[in-house]
Amino acid sequence: MTLTVAIDAGPLHGARTGVGNAVAWSLDALRELDDVELAPYVISARARTRRPERRLPIPASAALRLWAHTSAPVDRWLGHPDVVHGTNYLVPPTRCPRLVSVYDCWFLEHPEDAVLDVRRAGVVLRRAVAEGAHVVTSSDATTRRVRELLDTERVDTVLLGPPPAPLAPVPDVAPPGLPELTAGPFILSLATFERRKNLPTLVAAFARLGREHPSVRLVMAGALGNDASAVERAINRLDPVIAERIVRTGPIGDDAKRWLLAHARTLVYPSLDEGFGFPILEAQQQGVPVVASTGGSIPQVAGPAALLSPPLDAEALAANLYWIVTSDDMHAKLVRRGRANLQRFSWADTARRLGDLYGRLAEDRVGAVG
Repeated sequence: MTLTVAIDAGPLHGARTGVGNAVAWSLDALRELDDVELAPYVISARARTRRPERRLPIPASAALRLWAHTSAPVDRWLGHPDVVHGTNYLVPPTRCPRLVSVYDCWFLEHPEDAVLDVRRAGVVLRRAVAEGAHVVTSSDATTRRVRELLDTERVDTVLLGPPPAPLAPVPDVAPPGLPELTAGPFILSLATFERRKNLPTLVAAFARLGREHPSVRLVMAGALGNDASAVERAINRLDPVIAERIVRTGPIGDDAKRWLLAHARTLVYPSLDEGFGFPILEAQQQGVPVVASTGGSIPQVAGPAALLSPPLDAEALAANLYWIVTSDDMHAKLVRRGRANLQRFSWADTARRLGDLYGRLAEDRVGAVG
């Protein structure tokens, strides 16, 4: 029997984020399943939908305010599917079995870091789960937090796949807009300057590393966020000789990211929490070792192919960075382990497990009705 799954394609519209990539690559894989028919929908009054997308004729902000207090079903706009899958923390009220994707719980634990609509999404999420919606996460760490924070056992972990491997070789010459980075090794951070990414601890660790290694640099690539001022203060506290070896590029495109990864000595990923962590797998695809924290999903995704330390331990992070910068043996070992680690991740497996979950939810509904 073929199941019809109404699935939120909203994250494909607008600027592409990590969630947007997760949804896009999941949809591509799900379309390969013979027993699942996707019926994508968009919660927006303005988005330019593309066939076969359905539009729920309500602005997203209005939906958040409404669904926090009422559960009037929207089945007639969804086409009465077998299952409804909200792919971005939000699933509309419906009489169908509901599945909602939760990538991390940071905004539930730290609402002060979230904008108003994100806080409202948390209220809607809690209401949906209390009413019986099932949760799918992308890591066991998030599954544990969902059980605690949302008081539910209706949650499954489905690991995501790796970013598609680039087909074109990385050019030797850096793309326009990047600074000169060929004089000595550099450590690469790919992260928005937000509190969850823990970048002031990275700056403190680099201060220790910089005193021991006179030429290594830190490249921080990412847009400004709610921790930008704290990062600025952390850099201003450094010895100016070390501070000038920190390069902030701002937001970068895919070509610049690929070039930086290909030429970095290591990727550093010190987050306080992560729902998955595509940059870890991107680094391993390009043969770049990873130095990271034990926050959230990172140990599960990185596997044995990273040097890990507690998120707020700047000295331990500095020691791991020094090890990977100075030891060619450790560098080569982590490159080998990273390539092996990639074999654990597959979009085909992600789609198969999601398809099994859809089937289970549909069967539970039939059993309850029977």
